[in-house]
Amino acid sequence: MVAVPAIAALARWGPGQEPTTPDGRLMLSADDGSDVGELEVALDDRRLRPVDASGRVVQDDGGAGAPSGRRVAGAETWSTGPLETTSFAMLGLTWRGSDPVLRVRTRSGGAWAPWRSTPALADGPDAGVEGDSSLRATDVTWVGRCDGVEVAVDGPRPEDLRLVLLDPAGRPTDASVVPDEPPTTAAGGSSGASTVSATVSSTVSARADDGADDPGVVPAASTATLWPKLYSRKTWGADESWRSGTPTRNATLQQVHVHHTVNANDYSRAETPALLRGMYRYHTKSLGWSDIGYNFLVDRFGRIWVGRAGGPGRNVRGAHTLGFNDTSTGVSVIGNFETARPSKAVIFAVTRVAAWKLEMHGRKPAGTATVRSTGSDRYSAGATVKLPVIDGHRDTNDTACPGSLLYAQLPLIRKRTRRRIARFKDGTLGA
Repeated sequence: MVAVPAIAALARWGPGQEPTTPDGRLMLSADDGSDVGELEVALDDRRLRPVDASGRVVQDDGGAGAPSGRRVAGAETWSTGPLETTSFAMLGLTWRGSDPVLRVRTRSGGAWAPWRSTPALADGPDAGVEGDSSLRATDVTWVGRCDGVEVAVDGPRPEDLRLVLLDPAGRPTDASVVPDEPPTTAAGGSSGASTVSATVSSTVSARADDGADDPGVVPAASTATLWPKLYSRKTWGADESWRSGTPTRNATLQQVHVHHTVNANDYSRAETPALLRGMYRYHTKSLGWSDIGYNFLVDRFGRIWVGRAGGPGRNVRGAHTLGFNDTSTGVSVIGNFETARPSKAVIFAVTRVAAWKLEMHGRKPAGTATVRSTGSDRYSAGATVKLPVIDGHRDTNDTACPGSLLYAQLPLIRKRTRRRIARFKDGTLGA
């Protein structure tokens, strides 16, 4: 597999050189024609100070702080203290070395939100395919409109810790987006697994066409199709200059991996496109991936959004389930489902994607698949694993994703997916 070159990363400011407003606030800005404001802040000794249990700074070596990865006598936590910023709506953290224990809190409307833990990201591309495997990160989190942030590290401070702030601007069209209608072909074709098998087998290991929203495999004309209504990359405003290389196709599809994005659950319908633009920016610019990691995203209103480019009807390889990207598609629900139950609309949307993708390949939604890991934090490279055809991210990696409340709905999603495929095959599925 040829590694996909990463696009240019965010500008890295030296210690104390980050742009600020006249009153001293850290200042986000947009470059290269983007409407996503951003700032990457190095959390070195100047920003991140050792504090004891009472919150007092612990001096070491004349107040110089401690080297990365070391503790300071009497220190339990490292903290930035409150950082004043211009407006932002999303944040993430990156570092190198061992995974730290990180917490963040944000300020909105003059009030500080409670501290929240920010675990290491278990999503990602398989090693050597794209990005920098030595770079570790958290999910990028939608926090709503904020103007202050504080970061804390419990225990040793990681190397090269950086805070990424993003402010994806809303656009006038964001509130009035509409989905694309499912594509059709002339009557007389077949929409089952045989059509897809023939299409995919001729392009195994090839680069997919670079059309970002080219639908790919198109179903035959029918009064009812499993192809769901999708909101395209063009609709949510993907800047195609941010991604790099060309999409890679998988030889087959054996699984649907279900994720959540760990975002706040109170975003509005109109905010979803901006949220996707911010996530896309983080995945490509901050993490160096070739594109947004997920193949599909579902918002809390049940709308299905195309993620990675290359054609939603094709087996485009994503960067969502480390070790298992080469035989699957990844569907991520935008929200935190450790704290909120998924709506009926979300369950229905995930079911629609799963039924569409699995029926094309003749997979049984309630069955299992035997797959080979390419290497994850749970299964070593080469390990053969038996997993549910529709599974949660926690089944393949050391993570709580997709949240306990969404994970508990997977049996229902499998049941409804199986029923939807059966109704499609016997002609009783409504249009």
